[in-house]
Amino acid sequence: MDKKKILIVEDEQKIARFLELELKYEGYEVDIANNGRDGLEKGKGEDVDLIVLDLMLPGLSGIEVCRRLRQTSDVPIIMLTAKDDISDKVTGLDIGADDYMTKPFAVEELLARIRVLLKRMQNGRDKSNLQILERGLLKLSKNNYKVEYDGENIDLTKKEFELLEFMMVNKNIVLTREKILDKVWGYDYFGDTNIIDVYIRYLRSKIDQKYNINLIETVRGVGYIIRD
Repeated sequence: MDKKKILIVEDEQKIARFLELELKYEGYEVDIANNGRDGLEKGKGEDVDLIVLDLMLPGLSGIEVCRRLRQTSDVPIIMLTAKDDISDKVTGLDIGADDYMTKPFAVEELLARIRVLLKRMQNGRDKSNLQILERGLLKLSKNNYKVEYDGENIDLTKKEFELLEFMMVNKNIVLTREKILDKVWGYDYFGDTNIIDVYIRYLRSKIDQKYNINLIETVRGVGYIIRD
């Protein structure tokens, strides 16, 4: 089994070295960048499986590094910061970070979150290869753009189908509006993120309300999720 490679982007060298030793002990391959620009360049590499990214960095901030990486990559990102500020957390999640930890933190918790994200990423890749996605009585067939509930066909537009497919592939993961926009509408879309809320309403009217189920849940201040 190939070792997973983790990139640490952290300007405090003692913290970076400590994390490097802990991660290597756990069997990971580790690379380090001590500023934002180096972190961005290394983070673009196809061989990086996860990034631990500090918020306060010289050169480029962690927020800007994350924002630029999300233009081309869906590599899992855990942001670290000394600021215990909800606005920092929301900003990080909105631009595509997968998780967030405030310094000081227990390394055991960081290791656990890394394991969860790596497993989630692998499960997502496995699920994305499936041609039929199911959630209860709802069935989505990717090869013929067909959606059914208990055998009854549901008429969806192409974009409604793609939104539902993306959410079903990522079941049990809270998806921010920015992440949905990037993955479903694409990085060349320059419209308002409110388009996500509009299409969520379309899906709810055609599925949740019609069949009296709670398929798509709102996570206040963050985004949406479909749970098992």
